[in-house]
Amino acid sequence: MAEMGLADQRHMVGGSQGWQESVDFDSWASSQTFKVGDQIVFKYDSSLHSVVELPEESSYKNCDIGNSIESKSSGNDVIKLTKSGTRYFACGTIGHCSQGMKVKIKIATGTASSTPSSPSSSSSSSSSSHYSLMGFFLMLLPFYVLRFM
Repeated sequence: MAEMGLADQRHMVGGSQGWQESVDFDSWASSQTFKVGDQIVFKYDSSLHSVVELPEESSYKNCDIGNSIESKSSGNDVIKLTKSGTRYFACGTIGHCSQGMKVKIKIATGTASSTPSSPSSSSSSSSSSHYSLMGFFLMLLPFYVLRFM
C-alpha cells in the first residue's frame, strides 16, 4: 500500500498476493480502512482473471457476475473510491467467484484528507498555558509586595 499525495491511500487488493483464488479477501478487506479518495488496485494475470463490479449485495452473495455494472481485464486495474458506501467486486471467470474470489469494499464517510480535530487537546494546552502564566506571576508576587513595604 503506497501513499498518494498527503492522505489518499492506494490499496493493493489481496495485499502482496494480489487478485487470485488463494487469497482470503474477507480478511484482507477487514484489515483495511477505505476512505473517499482512496484507490483500490487489482493486480492479476489477465489470461486467468478479470474484475467485475456488482451492483448490490445479493449479486455479490450469489456470484451473479452476469449482473455486473462494470468489467475490467487489464491485469492492473485502478479504481478510485469516489463516495462512501459499499462496493462489490468479483472475478469474472466462471467459477472463481463461488470459490471465494470476491471482495466487499466498505468506504467510510468523509474523505481521506480529512483528519479529526481534537478540541480537548487544544483547550487543555490553552488551559495549561494559562496556569503556567498564573504560577509565574504568583511566584513574583511576594517580591513585588516586599519591594513596596
